[in-house]
Order: sequence, then C-alpha cells, then structure tokens
Amino acid sequence: MHFKITTWNINSVRLRLDQVGRAVDAIGSDVVCLQETKCPEGCFPLTALQGFGFPHVAQVGQKGYNGVAILSRFPFASVAPQGWCGRDDARHLAVTLGPEAGDAAGIAIHNFYVPAGGDVPDPATNPKFAHKLQFLAEMRAWSGGRERRPAVLVGDLNVAPYEHDVWSHRQLLNVVSHTPVETEAMHALREEGGWVDAARHLTPEPEKIYTWWSYRSPDWAKADKGRRLDHVWTSPDLAGAIRRVDVHRDARGWERPSDHVPVTATLEI
Repeated sequence: MHFKITTWNINSVRLRLDQVGRAVDAIGSDVVCLQETKCPEGCFPLTALQGFGFPHVAQVGQKGYNGVAILSRFPFASVAPQGWCGRDDARHLAVTLGPEAGDAAGIAIHNFYVPAGGDVPDPATNPKFAHKLQFLAEMRAWSGGRERRPAVLVGDLNVAPYEHDVWSHRQLLNVVSHTPVETEAMHALREEGGWVDAARHLTPEPEKIYTWWSYRSPDWAKADKGRRLDHVWTSPDLAGAIRRVDVHRDARGWERPSDHVPVTATLEI
C-alpha cells in the first residue's frame, strides 16, 4: 500500500481554499495536515474540504491565527487535540487511523504548528522566543515519554535544523529558526523520541532543501533564500517504508500563495 501524507502551512485555509483543492488534485494525498488555518471552528470550510475527497476531517482553530487540521480519506479511530505551555492555542492535533485504512490502520498522526518565536532570539527580552523554547522543551518531554507505536509527526516546526536547511548557515546563525539553541532543541527532540527525519533520510546533507520563502523577497525564486521549516518525521518502525519526500515548490509561485509549500511523504506500508 502506498500511503501519501502531506503537510502544509496554508496561512489561512479560507483565503487559499482553492489552492488546497488544486494541490490535492495534483498530489493525490491520503492525508493532508494543515497549519495556520486562522479559522474558528464555526467558520471552518468543512463541506468544501470534504468535497476535495476527504470525508474525515478533524480540526482545532482560532480566529485570525494558529489552527491545525487533518483531512483524511480514511476514518479516524481517535482524535485528540492537546494544549501546550498552559495555553489552549490550537497548535497540535493527533489522530489515529481506523481499520478502514488497511495496512495504515493504527498509525498515529501528529500535526504540529510550533510558535515562530518573533524576531529577537533572546528569551529574556522576547516573550515569543521564550514561548517557542518552552514549546520545544515540552515537545521533547512528550516525545521521549510517548507510547512507542507506528506514528508520523508532521507540521510547520519553525526550525531549520541543519546547515543546508537554510540558504546561508553563517548569515542565519543569529536569526530565529536557525539559532543554535533552537536547532539543538530540535535535534534532541528528534533523537530522544526516536523520530526519523524523512526528508534527510532520503536526501542527506549537503543537499539543500527548502520549504519556505519569505514574502519580503521581491523575487523569491531568483533569490532562493529559503529555509526548511516544514517537516515529516516517522517512528523508527516506519523508516524502512519511506519511499519519497516531495517538496512542491511550484505552489510558492501561485497567485496569492502561502509562504510555505506542501511537503509530501510517500510510504510503502
């Protein structure tokens, strides 16, 4: 069974609803995990998303910011939102696929939207950065203690952990998303949780991989000053099933795009 899971920071699901449909038509995903949906639950475009071929949808949201959703062709055996850092700010949603998913049944999917952290990489003066570091620390504790079962962790983790996950390692060492304190926290989170970074599993360093390009660049494609902020990780028992990881760079060039692009992992289960 070939199982495709896509993660995408959509940066407003209502604003880019047509782009979700365009992407899933092209990709053929079984599960789509969206972040930064920016949509309260009462306004979520459930019927439209189900019309794209995903009858099973779970989501948590807020007005104007944050929010995560999981769209699936298969029913869920369980749905579990979780708060972090003492806040209920719609940054994590977990589901387990039901028996109708065939060989993928029982796989847990965790969809995360890690705080961006603001502009100043100093937790003493920047509460947003302090929040980000606390969030990563809580993820690390959760990950190290979680039940070991087949699982996929995806999302906008807002950290580019490796040297070649950014356009310039030297110039971004003091820029939020690539500072040593963030990258070290992410490596510890991944290693202690036993997670396998699907993209780097198939495409190791030093090859560059980017999934995000800033809106501030007047010509993002020519400048190509990207970062890899969007990730797909698997539990060790699924590492041998990873067949492809595709970064759908063309979506960054669509009209009124998100600054992130979809990332799809194909597993042979």
